[in-house]
Amino acid sequence: MTQHDRNMGDMRPIIRQLDDAAINRIAAGEVVERPASAVKELVENAIDAGATRVMVEIADGGKTLVRVTDDGCGIAPEDLPLALSRHATSKIDGSDLLNIHTFGFRGEALPSLGAVGRLTITSRGGGEAAEIKVSGGKLGPVKPAALRAGTVVELRDLFYATPARLKFLRTDRSETQAVSDVVKRLAMAEPAVGFTLRDVSGDGQGRTAFRADPETGDLFDALHGRLSQVLGREFAENALRVEAEREGLRLFGYAALPTYSRGAAVAQYLFVNGRPVRDKLLSGALRGAYQDFLSRDRHPAAALFIDCDPHLVDVNVHPAKSEVRFRDAGIARGLIVSALRHALAEAGHRASTTVAGATLGAMRPEPPTASGAPRVYQMDRPSHGALRSAYAAQAPDVPAPAHPAAPEAMDEPMFRETAASWSARVVDTPEPVHREPDPQGAAEPRPLGAARGQVHENYIIAQTADGMVIVDQHAAHERLVYEKLKRQTAEKGVAAQALLIPEIVELSEGDCAVLLDHAEALHDLGLAVEPFGGAAVAIRETPAILGTVNAERLIRDVLDELTDLGESHSLKDRIDAILSRMACHGSVRSGRRMQAEEMNALLREMEATPHSGQCNHGRPTYVELKLADIERLFGRT
Repeated sequence: MTQHDRNMGDMRPIIRQLDDAAINRIAAGEVVERPASAVKELVENAIDAGATRVMVEIADGGKTLVRVTDDGCGIAPEDLPLALSRHATSKIDGSDLLNIHTFGFRGEALPSLGAVGRLTITSRGGGEAAEIKVSGGKLGPVKPAALRAGTVVELRDLFYATPARLKFLRTDRSETQAVSDVVKRLAMAEPAVGFTLRDVSGDGQGRTAFRADPETGDLFDALHGRLSQVLGREFAENALRVEAEREGLRLFGYAALPTYSRGAAVAQYLFVNGRPVRDKLLSGALRGAYQDFLSRDRHPAAALFIDCDPHLVDVNVHPAKSEVRFRDAGIARGLIVSALRHALAEAGHRASTTVAGATLGAMRPEPPTASGAPRVYQMDRPSHGALRSAYAAQAPDVPAPAHPAAPEAMDEPMFRETAASWSARVVDTPEPVHREPDPQGAAEPRPLGAARGQVHENYIIAQTADGMVIVDQHAAHERLVYEKLKRQTAEKGVAAQALLIPEIVELSEGDCAVLLDHAEALHDLGLAVEPFGGAAVAIRETPAILGTVNAERLIRDVLDELTDLGESHSLKDRIDAILSRMACHGSVRSGRRMQAEEMNALLREMEATPHSGQCNHGRPTYVELKLADIERLFGRT
């Protein structure tokens, strides 16, 4: 550490005014972290200029070249030098820094890029086209140029003026991936704009890394089409439409089914007033909405947009404009959680199509013949004796157990109602795939079909109208029991366990006030808190379902969440976790033989219960195979 001599009074530091070049290089460190940052700023400028098509070209991951071409309104020749001045912008007048309707507004991007690289801007703003260059902060003259319309911004040799920054860049492949991610996020934010990303490294011919043509139609149709182009057809097929509004905030977008989850949070895209953001509050709300449906090592996939009055959110938090701050963060979080849970509930028993795809992929067809030609199947006409033998083999005489074992869950009081409802639907023979229509001609749909058998005392095989379904009986019943327990808890409240001796917890005055403000809501969850004089509180009851609990630790965990988010979820999450474990231990076990009426009753319960497409840990409860896919496996198509 450098030591300063306190007695060196005659050698005081001199305060100096930094020149513009140094100021721009310092600012560039905040605005331009890597080539992807430069692409983000330039593409946002193109969108703000009203462009309908944007072309991005990069070389060597953007280190040696970033070129953005658009068909926007352009820049007049006389305004080009001003556009390269710090804090010069056409997007705000400075009177209201909260009333922002554009991507850019700080006026820092172009001068920052010109300070650390070789920047050339060619633009046509209604009259003649012009060009201006800046290299390492040194501005050149405005010259005439040839350009039909729009603007072309070319950035070469990024960070050549600050070579130390080059050492912190990653490989060309990593930087290219980062650029691609930026372009895709902006493409999702603007479905009506066409985007093209080309990599022109090497010979300069280049290859198209990403392309999304402009979408038409209403908001959701255009967004669904763009998400299909950006995130893939599988996401679009397994995504649920989300739309909700609360206290001036509107949420819309698409969220994937729980069974279409990822191993990391790489498929989560959040936007506020059209601006791509990375916000811990919103990401936490997304995670919380899926808490009942995913294990800790799985992450949901979603593209969610929040629109609101600009005065309700502050986007001027960070120079990169990737963070936002809501005036009321609790409303934003609650809106996301409630809207997503409502959408997931409406999905019913639906599971993602990728489950069936993975199942079919695990089935290996017979290898081809030695000649490489596909194997031809020719079935000879069997004799009468062979037919009789085949019929006998297909209908073996297997005696049924004299006393079929009832599932453990049926013996418990909490599940007797479920057992009774199953018994009321007992039939003598397996159900048909479809019920006969009533006199009015309506037929009750049965998406999960009728049970045809059970294999390995764990998997139910059901026949549907156009295929078959394989159900994991334990996972399916676990979800059914869990949802029933949650409904009972919501209707009757959480049973509380009175403490023999109330526990006294000393808090600060502020924490005590926050906790007592939410005392009524906490009481509904089985936690009774009363003032005990000064800044202390008395805990008289805790949720009975939690058993023996450290009351002081519980109250401090709840208080931390109340302070951060304005509402507590930790207590409810802990209660739900106990309910989930009870459901797991109280549901039909693997290895238990079920009768036809029980299997069919389970299928009907699944069809009527939300979220039954996945168990409490996010795994699918059933796999559906279409008849066409099955026939393809056997070479019948």
